[in-house]
Amino acid sequence: MPAPGRSTHNSTATARARSWREALHVYTRPQVVAMCFLGFSAGLPFLLVFSTLTAWLAQAQVERGLIGFFAWVGITYSIKVIWAPVVDRLRLPLLSRLFGQRRGWMLAAQFGIGGGLAMLALTDPAAQLAMFAGIALFIAFCSATQDITIDAYRIEAAADVQQGAMAAAYVFGYRVATLASGAGALYLASRHSWMLSYLVMAGLMLVGVITTLLIREPAHVRHARVSEIEAGISQALHIDRMRAGPARRIAAWFARAVIGPFVEFFTRTGWYGAAILLLIAIYRISDISMGAMANPFYLDLGYTLDQIAAVAKVFGFAMTLLGALLGGLAVARFGVLWPLFAGAILVAATNLLFALLAVSAPTLSLLAVVISADNLGAGFATSAFIAYLSSLTHRAYTATQYALFSSLMTLPAKIISGFSGLVVEAQGWFFFFLYTTGLGVPTILLALFVIHHRELLARQFNRQAVGEQS
Repeated sequence: MPAPGRSTHNSTATARARSWREALHVYTRPQVVAMCFLGFSAGLPFLLVFSTLTAWLAQAQVERGLIGFFAWVGITYSIKVIWAPVVDRLRLPLLSRLFGQRRGWMLAAQFGIGGGLAMLALTDPAAQLAMFAGIALFIAFCSATQDITIDAYRIEAAADVQQGAMAAAYVFGYRVATLASGAGALYLASRHSWMLSYLVMAGLMLVGVITTLLIREPAHVRHARVSEIEAGISQALHIDRMRAGPARRIAAWFARAVIGPFVEFFTRTGWYGAAILLLIAIYRISDISMGAMANPFYLDLGYTLDQIAAVAKVFGFAMTLLGALLGGLAVARFGVLWPLFAGAILVAATNLLFALLAVSAPTLSLLAVVISADNLGAGFATSAFIAYLSSLTHRAYTATQYALFSSLMTLPAKIISGFSGLVVEAQGWFFFFLYTTGLGVPTILLALFVIHHRELLARQFNRQAVGEQS
């Protein structure tokens, strides 16, 4: 599916003509390699304000009820779409002038994360809990802002055919970072101190800073069609009739940066946009609903925490990376849509293996097979899905539209997953995994619908591109 506002269109015929060797060659491109390091920079702060941080709080004898409130720090990642328009349009006074719109915001966020982690290392959670919480919230805000900018850079720096590989490289770096900020940070804290652990993590943010300094700022092109849409919004809201002053400037900026991305998307896709948003909303329901109860399931079967951790770290980690790699190759070889469809099938089908595990004698070999298959499917689907979301954005609104899509893809799944425990209590594990498999069926059918109607949207994209180039 071609991305609007791009000069390169990802036609199905061209994608099918590519050989596997050409598909594999995509991983040697500089921007794909850079995504490994940017993925590391994005993944590093995540656990440092969640599970790793709560371990520090527990050792500091902070009350369990207060520790639970720190989960609210994660809300920043779910509402990043609120300030994504600012990242899309507002130029930072010095950084944007020296490094460009995307790299300037990236550097600001990375320095904020590194400085916040250093401040956290020098703060005593037992004696300064309010300050500690405030710094953690600041780090999460900077981390979510970095996610916005890296996503925008990833989409703008490569053509559609490379987006699967860009996503796979991002997943690789992100996973390595979670090992460093999870097991690595805990090891340093146990052998030395929490202060040293978080200071080392702050230093590791230099990986992102150096990468940002080395990469090139992606090209930014002003599209005539976007200008027409924004002018139409201003006219519809009667902004031009407002008295000149700050209120008019704020209203005009809001119309362009906030309302514009939504109007542009539905202007481009029409009624088909509703089907796209529905697919985004339900694509990960099966995966997230099952994942919420995975560890309780393993424990109920009699596996120990050490066994679960060993299998998940060795097999789960490796198979997630392999799945992401295969997903990126599939996108480079076949385009976006068919790997998206295959990912939906894999995510749902692997839940049946958990149903098999529920009625089988528990063995480590069977656990390894189930976890490996689940992580392989999840990694493949993640690369394909990120590539699909990337292909839907318009370059004029990359950060805002992708932030909207990425928020939408987890919210319904998280809501439904909250009822997973009730299903298990009422019907047992075997039925639960049949239930989570069934949740994936609508996704498979809707993905087929999207593929069937791809020519309709492709014609709309092509007309859009011709209008913008003229």
